[in-house]
Amino acid sequence: ARAQMGSSLGFHIILACMGIAFPAIVMIAHYRGLRHHDQAALLLARRWSKVMAVLVAVGAVTGTVLSFEMGLLWPGLMGRYGSVIGIPFSFEGIFFFLEAIFTAIYLYGWDRLPAWAHFWSLAPVVITGIGGAFSVVAANAWMNDPSGYTMSGGRITSVDPVAVFFNGATYYQIPHMILAAYMVAGGLAATPYAVGLLRGHRDRYNRLGFLLPFTVAAIATPFQIAIGDTAARAIASQQPVKFASMEYVTVTARGVPE
Repeated sequence: ARAQMGSSLGFHIILACMGIAFPAIVMIAHYRGLRHHDQAALLLARRWSKVMAVLVAVGAVTGTVLSFEMGLLWPGLMGRYGSVIGIPFSFEGIFFFLEAIFTAIYLYGWDRLPAWAHFWSLAPVVITGIGGAFSVVAANAWMNDPSGYTMSGGRITSVDPVAVFFNGATYYQIPHMILAAYMVAGGLAATPYAVGLLRGHRDRYNRLGFLLPFTVAAIATPFQIAIGDTAARAIASQQPVKFASMEYVTVTARGVPE
């Protein structure tokens, strides 16, 4: 179960990062194209939007596999705590449907909608991508710091949805994931254009294709360093066994070197 869940998540997380952050990069290129009448930026936005649609579709498939695995591989967890952990997953479903709908509207809108109306049709995709990330990571954070429910006789008797979402681990896990998504999406989107620049293709299209996503990733990086340090300190304090396994410390000791 651990191996299957791990391999599925390892594949899905790349697609999830692109689903969360890539629409914002497309929107930046589209804005630059409209605001400055930059045809290279508009061409980038148009081509990137097709990639975005494919990634959303494939991510939907891998995400569906994961939702089945939650119930099939971990029936004890879901059977007992499903009424709690199901809340953020339900919100994620709503966010994803909205993301898929507005992605379709944006794709269909090229040469069909007024220029600025078409541009703004992408904004809900950016917002719902962040909302979906918030929901799923809140579920993961809840497993690290369970709260917001009352148990009696081995059964859940009451649930506080707000406390489930905003548990003790939410505050560092969610910004860590969203910043990571912007770093991954920016780095991956910039990569083919970086290769082009290294091969001597110094035209505006390649320079802009590298600069826009790479700038997004570069801006996110210093913030991620701070959030990552905060997360590591919280895990070391709240979940010392997990921290030891992350550092591959197999024997309990004090003052263990890095």
